[in-house]
Amino acid sequence: MPDSAALYRTVRLIRRFEERAVELVRAKQIFGGIHPYTGQEAIAAGTCAALRRDDVITSTHRGHGHVLAKGADPARMMAELLGRATGLNRGRGGSMHAADFSAGILGANAIVGAAAPIATGAAWAARRAGSDRVALTYFGDGAVSQGVVLEAFNLAALWTAPVIFVCENNGWATTTRTEDSVAGTITGRAEAFGIPAARVDGMDPEAVLAAAAEAVARARGGFGPTLLECVTYRFDAHHTWEHTARPRYRSPEEVEQGRSRDPLEIQGARVPVATRARIDTEIEELVEAAVRFALDAPLPDPATALDHLYADGTRVRAGVA
Repeated sequence: MPDSAALYRTVRLIRRFEERAVELVRAKQIFGGIHPYTGQEAIAAGTCAALRRDDVITSTHRGHGHVLAKGADPARMMAELLGRATGLNRGRGGSMHAADFSAGILGANAIVGAAAPIATGAAWAARRAGSDRVALTYFGDGAVSQGVVLEAFNLAALWTAPVIFVCENNGWATTTRTEDSVAGTITGRAEAFGIPAARVDGMDPEAVLAAAAEAVARARGGFGPTLLECVTYRFDAHHTWEHTARPRYRSPEEVEQGRSRDPLEIQGARVPVATRARIDTEIEELVEAAVRFALDAPLPDPATALDHLYADGTRVRAGVA
């Protein structure tokens, strides 16, 4: 298990990566905007710290933190956001569809809840192959009533699949409060299928790690799935579009209260001052190098726009598309 400093390093990396990405959106270097993960870093850091390199994850539209915590190269991730040929997916995945199979990242998915069955299938396949690898999938509170998530719960329970379902409950499904859209409880959704579930402090990296480690051990030991409801708060907009449109669905007082427990400060307080300063400097250099790498990278050649559409390498004939 990582120590407190290692967890802090991951939280700090995600925070600075997201802050710089938002700046690049405002500078019109990243087109289309992003869904910032700021405030929710403890969940990605804590859950991925409980995984092995060969374990797999599936992610969401708000997935940069997951991808970084699982071990993807920040420079190639930043290049992906900028649509560059050197990105994780050659600039074709962008902010919401990043993948890196070498790090066990099967991909982010912009469709609400759609990554849950993918992780369940991956977990089932690992079990069938005799492997002790586990799969972990993230989704928000807005996904817990999606049929595809409930279907994934059902199959995971039936198959005793080694999958951990992580609900990042930040209190809002875009602009709809959780309590206005979820009947009953989020943990109750999983418990109805016989899946153990726990409500976790999603602002505390070490609390998340402890819960995730228990769930991973259970899955790896052949005892099936677990749901973790990580209660958190996003500090920034649902999407950077809000920076200009400024919809009013959260009061300044609510946001201030939500920001009062900052994962960066919670974990930073557990690290010696000198160690924290050293990590901050290293992360600043790492993120700035990632930005330079991305900005200096070439854009994809338009002639390759129809490449990689088929898994077997089949190319679309000119004029067909």
